[in-house]
Amino acid sequence: MSTQANTTGAGETRTAPAADLKLEVVVIPVADVDRSKRFYEGLGWRVDADFSNGDDWRLVQLTPPGSACSVMFGKGFTAAAPGSVQGTFLVVDNLETARAELTGHGVDVSQVFHFDGDRLVVGSKGRASGRDPQGRSYLSFASFSDPDGNSWLLQEVTGRLPGRGFSVDLAAMTALLQETEKRHGEYEPTAPKHHWSEWYAAYMVARVQGLTAEDAAAAGKRRIEGQHDRVSV
Repeated sequence: MSTQANTTGAGETRTAPAADLKLEVVVIPVADVDRSKRFYEGLGWRVDADFSNGDDWRLVQLTPPGSACSVMFGKGFTAAAPGSVQGTFLVVDNLETARAELTGHGVDVSQVFHFDGDRLVVGSKGRASGRDPQGRSYLSFASFSDPDGNSWLLQEVTGRLPGRGFSVDLAAMTALLQETEKRHGEYEPTAPKHHWSEWYAAYMVARVQGLTAEDAAAAGKRRIEGQHDRVSV
């Protein structure tokens, strides 16, 4: 496996991975598989699989709405103690809406809180009542637990930090299209003849995957000029 090194300002070198590494599953240790399945399915999580093999092995997979990552739990599947997974993040667009929905499913959800000094801690230490006083993205939370005590943090994200990808919503997509148009406009005067959609596609996919605008522009350039070189051969 090889990596490609990109040099940025101030002598910093960024190494771009040659292969995607996508977080697919989080393992949740539980004591009662049926009880846990009822709980998470009751939240509206999609049941992807429920496999068993004899009386001593069972595996259940569910996926939260809008998530690319799933959870797994079962019997004979993990030696971790039930309830030992703490502070797994569930990102939401609106905390109040998410709290209301979970409460409607019978879940005991905490009030909204933030952390003193922006020091995130798994557990109740350092929690301060109410939303982040400055209204910043990433810094307002609520929490709940499953029947075994595995805990979840609802984190409100209304705008992503640079290079962290985009939520698939109208405002984010509009901003991404505007950014892509601007970056393509900077590239086009010196570019070989091409259709704008090829560059747009490479740039937008790179940004959604979390690359910086500079690295996404480089991906668009490689897409166009790589095709141009193949045609010229």
